[in-house]
Amino acid sequence: MDYRLKNTVSKDAFRYGYLSKKIFPYIKPYWARILINLTIAVPLGLLDGVVALALRPYMDLVINGNPSVTYSILGHNIQVQSSFAAIIPLAIVLFAAFQGVLKYISHYLTDWLGQKISNSLKIDLFKKLTSLDPQFYDVNSSGLVLTRFLSDPDAASKSIIGTLQTFISTIFGIVGLVAVLLYNSWQLAIVGVTVMGLAITPVTLIRKRIKNVSNASMVVGGNMATNFNETFAGNKIMAAYNLQNEQNHKFEGQIHQQFDLAMSLTKRVGWMSPIMYFICSIGIALVFWYGTHLILTEQLTAGSMMSFVTSLLLLYKPVKNLGNTLTGLQSTFVAMGRVFELFDLVPYIKNEKNAVPLQGLNSYINFKNVYFEYEPGLPVLKNINLRVNKNETIALVGNSGGGKSTLVNLIPRFYDVTSGAVEFDGVDIRNYTLDSLRQQIAFVFQDNYLFSGTIKDNILMGNKNASDEDIQKVLQLAHLDEFISTLDNGIDTYVGERGTTLSGGQRQRVAIARAMIKDAPIVILDEATSALDNESEAIVQKALDNLIQNKTVFVIAHRLSTIKNAQRIAVINEGELVELGTHDELMQINNGKYKHLYEMQFKKQEEIC
Repeated sequence: MDYRLKNTVSKDAFRYGYLSKKIFPYIKPYWARILINLTIAVPLGLLDGVVALALRPYMDLVINGNPSVTYSILGHNIQVQSSFAAIIPLAIVLFAAFQGVLKYISHYLTDWLGQKISNSLKIDLFKKLTSLDPQFYDVNSSGLVLTRFLSDPDAASKSIIGTLQTFISTIFGIVGLVAVLLYNSWQLAIVGVTVMGLAITPVTLIRKRIKNVSNASMVVGGNMATNFNETFAGNKIMAAYNLQNEQNHKFEGQIHQQFDLAMSLTKRVGWMSPIMYFICSIGIALVFWYGTHLILTEQLTAGSMMSFVTSLLLLYKPVKNLGNTLTGLQSTFVAMGRVFELFDLVPYIKNEKNAVPLQGLNSYINFKNVYFEYEPGLPVLKNINLRVNKNETIALVGNSGGGKSTLVNLIPRFYDVTSGAVEFDGVDIRNYTLDSLRQQIAFVFQDNYLFSGTIKDNILMGNKNASDEDIQKVLQLAHLDEFISTLDNGIDTYVGERGTTLSGGQRQRVAIARAMIKDAPIVILDEATSALDNESEAIVQKALDNLIQNKTVFVIAHRLSTIKNAQRIAVINEGELVELGTHDELMQINNGKYKHLYEMQFKKQEEIC
C-alpha cells in the first residue's frame, strides 16, 4: 500500500452500503438517541401538510360562510360548523409551540450526535496516525495530513445525522403534502406530482461533478494548511531571505484557486434551483388551468382548490431541499470514503506474528549484509556488514547524505531493511516486539523536539515512573541544574511548542536528560552537537559523556573531539562501509577516505582547539 495521500479520489465514494457498514460502529453507541431524533423528523415533516389540510375547511366554512359542508373521513360523514373560525387562533398558537419544541429537541440531538460521532472518528484516526511509521511522514505534507485527519472526519460525521434527519423530514413532508393533494383532487395531484418528479431529475446529473470539485477543494485546503505551517515553522528563514512576498503570492494564488473551485461548484449546482422553479411554475400554471375547470364544473370546491395550491407551493420547498440534501449526502459520503481510506493504511513497520519481548543486549549488535532503499531501485545502503560489541562506542563518519543516519534509524526499526538483517545477539530484531525493542534505545538528535508542556513533562517522557530523586540526578548529569535554578518556576517552567523559549544548548540538555532518565542500554547520538556554538557544545559534550557511560553507543558527528573518543570509527560513503578502525589505524591508510576527511575538516578543528 502506498503511503502517499496525493490521490484524493476515493474508490469507495459511491459504495453507500460499504460506507454505511464502516460508519455503523461509530453510530451504534448512540443508536437510541439517533432513533429518537429520526422519529421526531416524521412529525416535523408532516406539519406542513397539516397546515395545507386545514385550509380546506377554513376556506369553505369561514371565508365562504357555508356551515353545511360535510366531510367524509374513514367512511363517516362529519359536518363542521362555522364556529370552526374561533378555533383557528388557538390552534395556530398550539401548533407553533409544538413545532418549536420538536425543532429544539431535534437541533440539540443533531449537534450532540454529530459531535460525538466526529470525536470518536478523530480519536481512532489519531491512533492510526501515531501507529504509522516515519516513512508516512516523509512522503506527505503536514497540511495534507491535517486536512485528511481533522477536516474530513468532521465532513464525514458531523453532518451525517443532520442530513439523515433532514432527509427523513423532507420525505415525510413530501408524503404528507402529496397525501393532501390526493385528498383534495386526484386529477390535479397527477399533474402536480408529475411536474415535481421532472423538477428533481437534475439532481441525479451532478453527483460526479460534486465529487470532483470536493476532492479538488480538499487538495487546495491541504496546500493552504501546509503554507500556514511552513510560514509558522520557518518564520526566521522567511524573514532572513525576504520571502514574505513569495509566501503571500503563494497563499493569494491558493485563495483564488479555492474561490474558482467554489464558483465552479456554484455553477454546477446553482442552475438546479432556477430550472426547478421554472418547471414547477409550469406545473402550477397547469393546476390553475385545470383546477378552474373543475371548480366551474362543480367537481371541486374553492376550499379544496386553495388547499391543493397551498400544498403544491409548500411541496416545492421539500422537493428543492431533497435535492440539496442529496447533494450534501453525496459530499458526506465522499468525505467518508476518504476517511476510511485512512483506516485502511497499514503500517510497514509492525510486530511480526510471533514476536517476543526483548530483554536486553547481552553481547553485540550486528548489521548483516544490509541493503536499504527509500525508493525502489535507488539503494541508500549497500551490503553493510558491521558488528558492534556491547558497551562499545562507534562513530559513523562520511560524506553528507551517505547513509549514516539511515543506518542508525534501522536499529529502532524506524525503517526496515530491504534485505539482510539487523541482529541483537544473533537474533533478527524483527523477531522482537517494537515496544520492547525501542525501550532499549535512547536517541539524541541534532534538532531535538520538545513538546508543549513543562521541562519536567519533557524529561519524564523518558520514564513516566521516575522519582524526584531520579529527576534531580539527571538534571545534574545533564548540566541543567544551574540553568533551572535561575527560572522562577524551576523544572515546572513551561517551554512552549518545540521548546522555542529555550536556547539550542538548553534544548539539547533537556533531550539528554530525557535520554538519561530512560536509562536504555543503547544510545544513538545523531549530530547531537553540530548546531551549537563552542561554549554550548562544551557543556552539552560533558552531559553526553555522562549519558554514554557503560552504554553501547552509535555517534554520528562532524566534531573531531567526539569522533576521537570513539573506540572505533566506521566510514560510510555513498551507502557503503568503506573503512573501519581506530583513529590511528585509519590515519595509516594511504589515500584513505577517513584520512582525506581528517585533512579537509577535522584537522582545522584540532588546530583551532
